[in-house]
Amino acid sequence: MPSMLKPWMWTISVVVILQSSTWSDGRSFSKQDILKYREKVRAMFYHGYDNYLNHAYPYDELRPLTCDGVDTWGSYSLTLIDSLDTLAIMGNYTEFRRVARLLLNHLDFDEDINVSVFETNIRVVGGLLSAHLLSRRAGLELDPGWPCKGPLLDMAETVAKKLLPAFKTPTKIPYGTVNLMYGVPKGEITITCTAGAGTFAVEFGTLSRLTGDPIFEQTALEALDAIWKYKSDVGLIGNHIDVNTGKWTATDSGVGAGCDSYYEYLVKGGLMLGNPKLLDQYYEYDKVIQQFMKRDDWYMWVNMKKGSVTMPVFQSLDAFYPGLQSMLGKIDDAMKTLHNYYQVWRQLGFIPEFYNIVNGKVVDKREGYPLRPELIESIMYLYRATKDPMLLEMGRDIYTSIEKSSKTPCGYTTIKDVRTHKPDNRMESFFLSETTKYLYLLFDPDNFLHNSGGQGEVISTPRGECVIESGGYIFNTEAHPIDTAALHCCQRARDTKFIEDMLRTLQTKSAKLRFLDDFTRITSPKWMKEGLPGSYNCTAQPFHARLSILGEMFEPQKVINAAP
Repeated sequence: MPSMLKPWMWTISVVVILQSSTWSDGRSFSKQDILKYREKVRAMFYHGYDNYLNHAYPYDELRPLTCDGVDTWGSYSLTLIDSLDTLAIMGNYTEFRRVARLLLNHLDFDEDINVSVFETNIRVVGGLLSAHLLSRRAGLELDPGWPCKGPLLDMAETVAKKLLPAFKTPTKIPYGTVNLMYGVPKGEITITCTAGAGTFAVEFGTLSRLTGDPIFEQTALEALDAIWKYKSDVGLIGNHIDVNTGKWTATDSGVGAGCDSYYEYLVKGGLMLGNPKLLDQYYEYDKVIQQFMKRDDWYMWVNMKKGSVTMPVFQSLDAFYPGLQSMLGKIDDAMKTLHNYYQVWRQLGFIPEFYNIVNGKVVDKREGYPLRPELIESIMYLYRATKDPMLLEMGRDIYTSIEKSSKTPCGYTTIKDVRTHKPDNRMESFFLSETTKYLYLLFDPDNFLHNSGGQGEVISTPRGECVIESGGYIFNTEAHPIDTAALHCCQRARDTKFIEDMLRTLQTKSAKLRFLDDFTRITSPKWMKEGLPGSYNCTAQPFHARLSILGEMFEPQKVINAAP
C-alpha cells in the first residue's frame, strides 16, 4: 500500500526505533530494577484503592479531585468488584477474603436500575468469575464442589441471567441496556455497538463450563454468528448495528472503539473454548484488516463496504491490537505497530482518545486520556513473549507519566487534555482492574499468572481429581484472568457421569460402541449445543502437549499435589 505518512513522521519513527535499539542491550534493567518498579506499581494501586475505600465506597467510582464517590455503571460498588482479583494477583489474600465476604453479604442485584449489558458483563460477571477461580489460592472458604460451585460463582450466574433478556431479538444480537428487575426497558433504542454485542464468549463460556448450563455459551456464540452473518461483501464489519434488522447504522470499520473486543473475543473465545470456528473467523477478518486498514504499521478506519480510508486516526483503544497479535505469534508485526503507538505517548506524555496520524496532532474533542490500559496491556503481552528490555523501558515511562501528572492526594485522575495534562475528576474502575494490573505483571516476572504450562496442581473434588493453575490463563477484556484448566475440571466430571449413565442405559454391546464412537468424535451440532467439548478442545489436552498461549517454551513438566 502507498504510504500516507508525511516525511517528518518517518523521521520520528526512525528516531524512536534507533533510540529503542539502544535500550535493548539488557543493561538498563537489572532484576532489582524490575522488582523496584513492581513495588512502585503496587504502591500506585494501593494509593488508588485505599482512597476509593476511604472516600468513595460504596459508590461505583472515586472522584479524585473532590475526594468523594459517584455511581456510574449501576450502583454496585463497581471499583471494589473490579479490583478484587488484583488483590489476589498482588498477593494480598487477607484483603481479598475481607472484600469477597463484604460483597457476598451486601451486594444485591434485585434493583430497579438500567445497566449497560456490555459493562456489567465484562466488569461484574468477569470480576466475580475471576475472583471465584482465585478463591482457593487466596484461602477463602470453599464450597465442597469448587470450582464447579461457590457463592461468587452463584452471584456471577445471577447477574448473567439478568442480562439474558437483552439477547431476545430477531437477530440474536443483544440490546445495549437492561433493567436488573424488568429486563429490556420499554422503548429501548435498537442500536448497539459491535463490540458491545460480541464480547460475551469468555464470561458466558466460563459460566456454562463451570455450571453445566449451556444457555450462556450458546447465547454468546449465537451473537457472534449473527455479526459474522452481517459482514459486508468485502468481509468487513461496521461499528454500530440495529439489533432488530441487522442493518449497519455506522459503517466505519477499524480495530478500535466499537469493534475492538469483538475481534479480541473471537481469539480468546476460540482458544478458551476450543472452538476453531471462532479462530477461523478472526483469521478471515485479519486478512481484510491487513489489506484495507494497515498503512505503515498503523491501523486506520475504513468504509466497511469499500475498504477506502475514512479516518486516518489512531484511537487509544487501538492499542490492544499488538497484544492480541502476540497471542497468535505475529510478534514482528505487533512490535512495529507498538513502536508507532508508543511514539505518540512519548510525544504527549499520554495517548489521546483520537490522534490524527497524518498531521501528528490530537483530534479536538477527543483529547482526553482516561487512564486506559490498552497500551500497557500490549507491552505486557509482548514482553512475556520476547523478554525485550525495551518494553520494560516503555512500562517505566508509562508509570512515570501517570505518577507525575495523574496523581492527586485522593487517587489518580483522568487527564482531560493530553496537550496540557489538565486533570479531570474521575478514576474509572478499570484503572485498578487493568492499568495497574498489567503494569504490575510486566514487572513481576515470577507471578503465578505467568506459568508457561509446565506445572500445575492436582486437586481432589467430589467429582474426581483434576489439574488447576497449569497456565494458559485467558484475560477477559477487563483484565480478569480465567483459569482455563479449572473449566475442564467441571466439564470432564459432567462428561464422565454422562458416559457412565449412557453405558448403563444401553443394553447391547454394539449400541454402547456406537455411542462411544459418536461421543469421541463429537462433531454433530447436537453435542456442541449441549456444551460437550470437541476433541479439538485445547482445554481437554495436557498442557505439556500443546503450545503455550504466549508462545513461550515449556518448563520441565512438574505437577504439585495439593489438598482441595
